[in-house]
Amino acid sequence: MVNQAIARATGYQLTRAGSPPPATGRHKRIDRLVERPTFILTSVRSGSTLLRVILDSHSMICAPHELHLRTLRVQIDQRYGVESMRQIGLDERRLEYLLWDRVLHRELVASGKSIIVDKTPNSVFVWERLHEAWPKARYVFLLRHPAAIADSLYRARKDPVLADVRTRVVEYTQKIDEARKGLPGITVRYEDLVKDPERITTDICAHLDVPWERSMIDYGAVDHGPFKPRIGDWSAKIRSGRIDTELVLPADDEIPDVLRPACRSWGYLG
Repeated sequence: MVNQAIARATGYQLTRAGSPPPATGRHKRIDRLVERPTFILTSVRSGSTLLRVILDSHSMICAPHELHLRTLRVQIDQRYGVESMRQIGLDERRLEYLLWDRVLHRELVASGKSIIVDKTPNSVFVWERLHEAWPKARYVFLLRHPAAIADSLYRARKDPVLADVRTRVVEYTQKIDEARKGLPGITVRYEDLVKDPERITTDICAHLDVPWERSMIDYGAVDHGPFKPRIGDWSAKIRSGRIDTELVLPADDEIPDVLRPACRSWGYLG
């Protein structure tokens, strides 16, 4: 980020969230190479990799592994650069948006498809920035039983602390609820996706303005790149290429108190 000495020397004001400097009129038309990306906003361990590969099996949809856009940062470290960018309506925040957009565009063009979907669970923590960067973006909110998320996350971690795992799940559910209130989109449940994938994917395709394709259900017939930790699910289940329809949901009396508000809010607890 621009340091305070440079800021004082140039009169540059560090931009607050939600208020980057305005782009000039001639730039607004070209600031986004991808005008309307789609983001899956969800918690970790909610079946987002399954939804990704299903969507990626569509002839018009590119859904790469987790891109972690929010971790891609831009730094202007000379006052001359600060002033130069300022003159064309850019600061570090807006430059980051250009970088994020370029990454999406690169993946989309390489795929030869027309729609790109990013499914990085941590993106839910910057949902306001996604909306700021892409006002026309589309959103899919993927829910799963919060207690099932916690159980899956606990089993996926090395030397987990149960209280920490549950706290992390609460953080995700709260941000998802914020995003659902602040953004337009379609909400789907992981449990419904695995039980009736044709119906759920038909709804998602309608949301994305593309025709439904049966090939989406047979996601194992398509190469979706590597399944590796930190960029998606890597389990034997996802590698099987088949949708596992077996579900075991926690009983109501097994839900820990800290997760009950989220379970009730999402309709998993009466």
